[in-house]
Amino acid sequence: MGVALETDELWRYVDRERASLADLVESLSPEEWHTPTRCGDWRVREVAAHLTIGARSTYRTVVRDMIRARGGFDRMVHDSAVRAARAPVEEIVGHLRSVVGSRRMAPLTTPRESLLDVVVHGQDIALALGRVREVPPPAARDAAERVWTMRFPPRPWPLPGKRLVATDIEWTRGAGEEVRGPIAGLLLLLTGRPEGAREWLGRTSVPEQ
Repeated sequence: MGVALETDELWRYVDRERASLADLVESLSPEEWHTPTRCGDWRVREVAAHLTIGARSTYRTVVRDMIRARGGFDRMVHDSAVRAARAPVEEIVGHLRSVVGSRRMAPLTTPRESLLDVVVHGQDIALALGRVREVPPPAARDAAERVWTMRFPPRPWPLPGKRLVATDIEWTRGAGEEVRGPIAGLLLLLTGRPEGAREWLGRTSVPEQ
């Protein structure tokens, strides 16, 4: 089953997600910018800042940040977002708007990672704020398929013995006990966000990790 979006269509979804997310965070109160998310110690502020970095990065900045992080990839991602989040909120929103229409990507990534990043982190922000943020099923499916096939970094939870079945678009992966629901919820499961997935799938339908 071919599920990958054509490149131009994929970028249209990226642009739409970035623009709508910029609208969301621009509307937040100062207190809401400090709302904790489930992304480690990141608040909404750090998650939003993280989404502005990839399209503005160069190989030089990545090498510099890797040196700062002593070669740790996860530490580099974490610390770069923390630094970017120190900017005024108006600047963070401006950076997010500035990458709408951009086709630049973080070094060593593809357009599919750009879509995956903005879809999943958009949910991180919305769920932390108690907001409902709809996800176009074709975009969520492309992101879920990317995670399912990802080898580096490996997906956080390989869901052994589970068969994932989307109920709003054609997509099935895995074998075993069925977990059914909207593709956005299945995507959150695959990216290690079971609590967020329960908002989409229902509390009794999400298997324990």
